[in-house]
Amino acid sequence: MCNTCGCNVTAGNAHLLDRAPGGAVDVLKGLLHANDEQAGHNRAHFDEHGVLAINLMSSPGSGKTSLLEATIDALRDEFRMAVIEGDLETENDARRIRAKGVPAVQITTGTACHLDAHLVHSALHELPLAGLDIVFIENVGNLVCPASFDLGQHYNVVLLAVTEGDDKPAKYPVMFRAADLVLVTKTDLVDALGDDFSLARARDAMRALGRETLVRTVHARRDAWIGPWTDWLRQVVEMHRATLRPAPMARPLAPPHRASLGS
Repeated sequence: MCNTCGCNVTAGNAHLLDRAPGGAVDVLKGLLHANDEQAGHNRAHFDEHGVLAINLMSSPGSGKTSLLEATIDALRDEFRMAVIEGDLETENDARRIRAKGVPAVQITTGTACHLDAHLVHSALHELPLAGLDIVFIENVGNLVCPASFDLGQHYNVVLLAVTEGDDKPAKYPVMFRAADLVLVTKTDLVDALGDDFSLARARDAMRALGRETLVRTVHARRDAWIGPWTDWLRQVVEMHRATLRPAPMARPLAPPHRASLGS
């Protein structure tokens, strides 16, 4: 995250600047602390309604919106979904999602190169959370700043397009360390790239970060090729539901046996 370009100040948290005492470091710490508090509130809000929240992060053009379109087509009969879209300008991606019949809220950040918890919170008031199973948060295309901001999500999913090269995990370690799942996208193009992309090299770069991150390969142009992604979604939705179910009440212990007076 850049401490000089102002990317940590968004329309959602700008009002907090007046409350942050001290110099630049104190202001930054105050903003991050306020963000984490808001993220916890967002997560509680999702949990209250039984909604799984997934933060999608990647560089621009890696296929996040195309993946969401294919996901909606594949899972519309199983899950009720909505999307929060983050971009500097335009509602282009939100319009694509709405065309699929799914609610989408567009957040335009202006100059901020990431979403934060306050911006996501404002979007939640525009979504029918009580009637949803999954909310996808499509973060601003950027492999740096989004990794530093908790939004209240339950999982981070990072997309790595084969056209970007297999060294991105080494170049952007903070982003890939934050990933619960890495989706290698546009795999239908890998043959055309020759030796420019190697899945093995990409995996090695991720292992070098000290995490054994789950990796799946997909491309959104053919339904069968997003199966690894939709299978993972089914699994984590069920896991999330299980964590929200009340624990079964323990059966009361039987009273100790007492000998009769006449024994």
